[in-house]
Amino acid sequence: MTEHSAATLPATTAYPPATRLDLVEDLHGHRVADPYRWLEDPADPETERWSAAQDGLTASWLGALPGREALAARLTELSRTGSVGAPTWRAGRAFFTRRDPDQDHAVLRVREPDGSERVLLDPVALDPTGATTLDSWSPSREGTRLAYQVSVGGDEHSLLHVLDVDSGELVEGPIDRCRYSPVGWLPGGEEFFYVRQLDPGLVPEDERLFHRRVWRHRVGADPSTDANVHGDELDHTYYYGLSVSADGRWLVVSGAAGTVQRNSVWIADLAAGVGPAGGGLRPVITADAGAQTSASVARDGRLYLTTSLGAPRFRLCVTDPADPGAPEDWTELAPEQQDSVLEGAGLLAGSLVLLRTRHAVSELHLHDATGAHVREIPTPGTGSVHGWSTTDALTDPDDDRLWFGWTDFATPVSVHRFSISTGGTELDTPNPGSVRLPDVTTRQVEFTSPDGTTVRMFLVAGSAEPDLPRPALVTGYGGFAVGRGPGYASTALAWAEAGGVWAHVSLRGGDEEGEEWHRAGRRERKQNVFDDFHAAAEHLVGQGWTTPQQLAIMGGSNGGLLVGAALTQRPELYAAVVCSAPLLDMVRYERFLLGRLWAEEYGSAAVPEELGWLLSYSPYHRVAPGVEYPSVLFTVFESDSRVDPNHARKMCAALQAATASDPVKHPVLIRRETEVGHAGRSVSRSVALAADQVSFLAWATGLEL
Repeated sequence: MTEHSAATLPATTAYPPATRLDLVEDLHGHRVADPYRWLEDPADPETERWSAAQDGLTASWLGALPGREALAARLTELSRTGSVGAPTWRAGRAFFTRRDPDQDHAVLRVREPDGSERVLLDPVALDPTGATTLDSWSPSREGTRLAYQVSVGGDEHSLLHVLDVDSGELVEGPIDRCRYSPVGWLPGGEEFFYVRQLDPGLVPEDERLFHRRVWRHRVGADPSTDANVHGDELDHTYYYGLSVSADGRWLVVSGAAGTVQRNSVWIADLAAGVGPAGGGLRPVITADAGAQTSASVARDGRLYLTTSLGAPRFRLCVTDPADPGAPEDWTELAPEQQDSVLEGAGLLAGSLVLLRTRHAVSELHLHDATGAHVREIPTPGTGSVHGWSTTDALTDPDDDRLWFGWTDFATPVSVHRFSISTGGTELDTPNPGSVRLPDVTTRQVEFTSPDGTTVRMFLVAGSAEPDLPRPALVTGYGGFAVGRGPGYASTALAWAEAGGVWAHVSLRGGDEEGEEWHRAGRRERKQNVFDDFHAAAEHLVGQGWTTPQQLAIMGGSNGGLLVGAALTQRPELYAAVVCSAPLLDMVRYERFLLGRLWAEEYGSAAVPEELGWLLSYSPYHRVAPGVEYPSVLFTVFESDSRVDPNHARKMCAALQAATASDPVKHPVLIRRETEVGHAGRSVSRSVALAADQVSFLAWATGLEL
């Protein structure tokens, strides 16, 4: 840190007292200490006193950080690019989201066939406080009705509504318990299939976040009279996806237990009827096959399946929906490729469009109906596709245009349009805001992890090559088969503009290289993820980009576990850490919120061998007294319905008690927010959080903002 920055901060740090319990349990022969278990209860008066004292301490630090206000202003400016989404076409109407430069949330709009536009849904109009988020939306086939879901305060407990598109009037709602619900409209706009949780009074108290079913609903009817279509016979942790073919004949349902990367697919001929509890639904592939499969009946009447069965990087098959047959009977249209991952497929004027990612970078390819490759569709550069669409049968079934959202690290999301007849791609709808963007370069580099695996990371900096060691901010995720490619990030741009180096690592545990890449970073192989991350940091140091004294790391959720493990395994390698909404107590994580869904990813403490895996890296249990830990800022959200904030509370107390570092030079702080959750939030709240996080890391690494 610089002398100037140190002089502006609090001269002392007295951590709030935290009772240390002499609590040690014998778990499968392991002596496991849990001295701060009392912090699991947010309503305990001692927890409330401790949290309030931490709030005061953290506010005194964050409020004094040098450059924080200037950074917040720059982040606000960089967010004024706004954004626009690819259109969804319904009977000549284009439904799309757009966030204008001064808006805190994206607004759902409709463009009429004559080109006129109007607002359908503005979350701020629904709730001027900005606490309400638009979670999802789905127009009917005829474009006359819109099902949409909103949640409040970040709890993600979506409420489903239906409005009339012509008048904008609410037709029905709210229907509660619709968290993560897809909607499949039947022709005519009078009925749809959706997913809703059972009445919480009918299930055990500790299972009330689960027990989903597929229902058939008639608009305007009492939801209690909806037909239960599917799910009674399956485990209570199942999540469901569904789609209805454009002609209304076929219902396709997919389902998986929690976050496992193997699912089942069922299909029903609605002309023959589908009854309560799954009557009429036939299995196409079951989870026992060990594969992840997405399926839908396309406009040409064929059942398309994108599957990892026998193909960890996925392949595209097709079959007859009336008689799908066994997987070995399917016709393969696009085989697995060894250097790219198949992400999706769709029809375009009788041709096929395939979305692939090659080392996390998106590509679009055009194939004929037999699957033969025709050409690569031009894209604006090295970036990511964010949604894509074609016109529907009621608009123009022969239209040969493809719309897709596009972004990279220095380019805000905009919509581009490709035409088969012209063979070219052009900008269709730019992002609505114009801002001064920094002059930065982006590149993807390779390095070697300790076991010899080649790993890649993206770098954003002011120069293409290292000229002198600079403060570096490294981030990643590495879990749940979630891959993250290039995308516009105001924090990355602000950090690079100030003279730093920003890095995103494509860690094992994600899906950047397919399902095998995911499996190489889960369960007993989880340490590979942390080894990849350490190797990325060491590569940056070894190449002259940075030094350990200038190296910051940041991650959230599973990425919070990542940086929590990193700081406890290699405290000497990192100068500063932001650990957001993290999992940190890997012995008890299954006991809270959605934690039981993640045993397939991490392992379960109830299984002796798996407890050993967890204890080998569980950050909370690896905190040791007398170690000089880096500066740490935990950020948590009290309405988080996925990861319980108690992880960060316990870890914060443990680190504050154990660290041998000077608390003035390397503080351990926790920042908490109320009325906001794990994911969606307003732009202004996102900017405020990022300003605190990034200015903390800049101060700790000597980056002048």
